[in-house]
Amino acid sequence: MHKKSKPVTEQSSNYDHLEKKEVVDLLRSMNAEDRTIPAVLEQNIPQMERIVKEVVARLKRGGRLFYLGAGTSGRLGIVDASEIPPTFGAPYDLVIGLIAGGDSAIRKAVEAAEDDSEQAWKDMDSYLPSEKDAVIGIAASGRTPYVIGGVRDARKRGLFTACITCNQDTELAAAVDCPVELIVGPEFVTGSTRMKAGTATKLALNMISTSVMIQLGRVKGNKMVDMQLTNQKLVERGTHMIMEETDLDENEAKRLLLLYGSVRKVLHALKNNNE
Repeated sequence: MHKKSKPVTEQSSNYDHLEKKEVVDLLRSMNAEDRTIPAVLEQNIPQMERIVKEVVARLKRGGRLFYLGAGTSGRLGIVDASEIPPTFGAPYDLVIGLIAGGDSAIRKAVEAAEDDSEQAWKDMDSYLPSEKDAVIGIAASGRTPYVIGGVRDARKRGLFTACITCNQDTELAAAVDCPVELIVGPEFVTGSTRMKAGTATKLALNMISTSVMIQLGRVKGNKMVDMQLTNQKLVERGTHMIMEETDLDENEAKRLLLLYGSVRKVLHALKNNNE
C-alpha cells in the first residue's frame, strides 16, 4: 500500500531549527520564500481572467459576489469585501464576505465552525442568492467542508462558482466552475498558511476585485474617483485629483469635492457647466 502524500500546504518546511537562527536569517529566509509567489500568480492569470469576466457580467445584471472562507481564508475574503465600498464607492452589499462561525470568528476562532458543510449556504440564504450571483470559495487546504459545501450548493442553484486554493487536485477545485490553484509550496513554518498561502490569496483577491471594479467603471484613468471621503487624507487626495484634471485652485477644488461628495461627481458637474 502506498503511503498517502501530504498536501503541499502541510509538507515540512524547507528550513529547520528556526529557533536557533539569527533574526536577520529568519527575515531573509521568509523574504526568499515570498519572492516565489508572483510567478505562481502569473501561471493563474488565465483562470483569474475568466473569473473577472464572469463576475463582471453578473454584477452588470444586478448580481453580487460572495466570498466564502474559514479562518485566515475567511478573514482575507472579508478584508477584500470590506475595502470595496470605501475604495470604489460601490454599495456595501455588492461584494459580501462570509466566514465560518460568523462575525465573531473574524477575531477569535470558533471551534468546529468550518466542519459544517451545510452552514455556508444557510449563511448566504439571508441574502436571497440567485443565478445572477457569483461565489468564490477560499481555502488554502482545498478541503474545508464549510467552503466546499457552500460552493456545491451555489453551483447546483446556477450561481457561477470559483475558488482559490493552495493545493493541487482538491475537492474544492473539483466542486467549482473555475479553480485558481496557487501552489506556493511548503510554508516557512510548517503548515502556517497565514504566510505564503495567505499572501498569495490576498494578492489574487486584489487582482480579481480591482479588475472587476475597473471593468465596472469605478476607476477613471488610474484614479479612485468614486472613493468615499471618510477621512482627511482621502479628502486631500480627492482635492488633488480634481486639481490635476482641472485648472481649479486647492480651496475651490476642496469646496466642490465636499459639496458633491466625490471626485467623479465634481468632474461631471464641471463638464456639464462647460457645455
